[in-house]
Amino acid sequence: MWRRTYLLLVLVRLWFALSSSYLHPDENFQGPEVIAGQIFSYPVRLTWEFTSDHPIRSVFPLWPVYGLPMLLLRWLWIGNGNDGEIPPIAVFWTLRVLMFIISFVLEDWAIHELVHSPRHRRVAVLLVASSYVTWTFQTHTFSNSIETLVVAWSLVLIERILETSQNSSLLASTVLGVVAVFGVFNRITFPAFLLIPGLRLIPHFTNRPLSLVVMAASGLLTFLIAISLDTSFYTPHSISWSDLYRHPVVTPWNNLRYNMSPSNLAEHGIHPWYQHLLVNLPMLIGPAVGLLFTQPQVSLRLYSAISGVFVLSIFQHQEARFLLPTIPLLLSSLQLPKNPKYLKIWVGTWIAFNTVLGLLMGVYHQGGVVPAQVFLSKQPDATQAVWWKTYMPPIWLLNGKNAVLRTEDVPGMTGDTLLEELARIATCDTPADRRSQEYLKEPNGTYLIAPLSTTWLDPYLDNKGLDGLRFREVWRYRKHLNLDDLDWAEDGFWPTLKRVVGRRGLAAWRVTKSCGRPART
Repeated sequence: MWRRTYLLLVLVRLWFALSSSYLHPDENFQGPEVIAGQIFSYPVRLTWEFTSDHPIRSVFPLWPVYGLPMLLLRWLWIGNGNDGEIPPIAVFWTLRVLMFIISFVLEDWAIHELVHSPRHRRVAVLLVASSYVTWTFQTHTFSNSIETLVVAWSLVLIERILETSQNSSLLASTVLGVVAVFGVFNRITFPAFLLIPGLRLIPHFTNRPLSLVVMAASGLLTFLIAISLDTSFYTPHSISWSDLYRHPVVTPWNNLRYNMSPSNLAEHGIHPWYQHLLVNLPMLIGPAVGLLFTQPQVSLRLYSAISGVFVLSIFQHQEARFLLPTIPLLLSSLQLPKNPKYLKIWVGTWIAFNTVLGLLMGVYHQGGVVPAQVFLSKQPDATQAVWWKTYMPPIWLLNGKNAVLRTEDVPGMTGDTLLEELARIATCDTPADRRSQEYLKEPNGTYLIAPLSTTWLDPYLDNKGLDGLRFREVWRYRKHLNLDDLDWAEDGFWPTLKRVVGRRGLAAWRVTKSCGRPART
């Protein structure tokens, strides 16, 4: 029975991986977009993390995770006799399937390795597989999702080092050195999860110093490779050995220095120290929080999660996704209620919690952004696109159209200022704009992409007069929710919910304006 349930949950995970939800801009701008610009001729927009004088993001972990699959996909594309570049949306879905595969294989495999009791292992695997975090965050291209796998396998390697023979211990130590450096360059928070588990290695290294030597050697070699790749990426000319010696780019160090500054963190949002513990963790695992405090199973996994939460709580900027590595560790450290009545209630609550959050985050959350970019890439007249009250759109999905299409991202712009901007860049209204599909033959076109829940636009959308802006809806996607547009204080709870959920969706309007006397038709 549990095998069939697990197989069903794997299919659910795949279904969510193939959904177009957009959880956070970082899933594009800190990973795929950077490497896509190196391998293909797609237009890319490097964010400040990559363009500052002291860049804080490493490209070293991006190459094996995203670069190799892209290179393989390009090789297969060319090998099959196809001309031109691979459509970026094909690359996008390939990476989603890749994230599903490595989550399904590596995350679940790590749980099998870490949980030794066969009976408890089944429960742990099902809990992790039925979590909406596994369905959504782990199937998206987040550095946090990669960190989850690196932390889990670091724990597996630590156990192998402690439990196996000398030769196997040396192999595991070598791999751990590589994985540990990879984890640090992926996210500087990685060591926080190994503070307590790492202490168990001290007696082993004392008795077998050769294990420490090979781990340090493999880690040093990996460190040098990472520094070389980053320095090459961030140096405008071909690097030499002197560049590596005199001007190395050490992104983890830059990242640590940046995050140690309270003024820098204030730009991203300051949170109280208990944000992770009292808000983010319950939001991620829901009813499992109660079992975590009442029926935990003490294990290396639990200690790793505790150390991670403790260290991350010291930093004042705390987002829920920072805790992703703790989720499989915590869920695999729980004991379900033994009373059948309570067990049935808990399981029902767990299913309901993950179903609701899974659909919300895995299907509807900013779900129209990616399809909207695909739509704009196919509009021959599109030369201006204004995105209002949405996440930053990934421009690498424009399929080369960025050469003629200017994307303007103005999520927090006031309505009056938006109208002024549209009036400045809108094209003149012509008879073609009033006929079906004729506007596509125009040389220029201005598009506004905004959620349907933005009721502020309503009075302007039906303008049929001769003066002012005209909005012609040309595209709509219903599976889109804008959770950043919740205004409980001003509108009240029910009106806000009715507006955001009842009017869910994302639309694209072609915007024109009156220019002098109207043309006769």
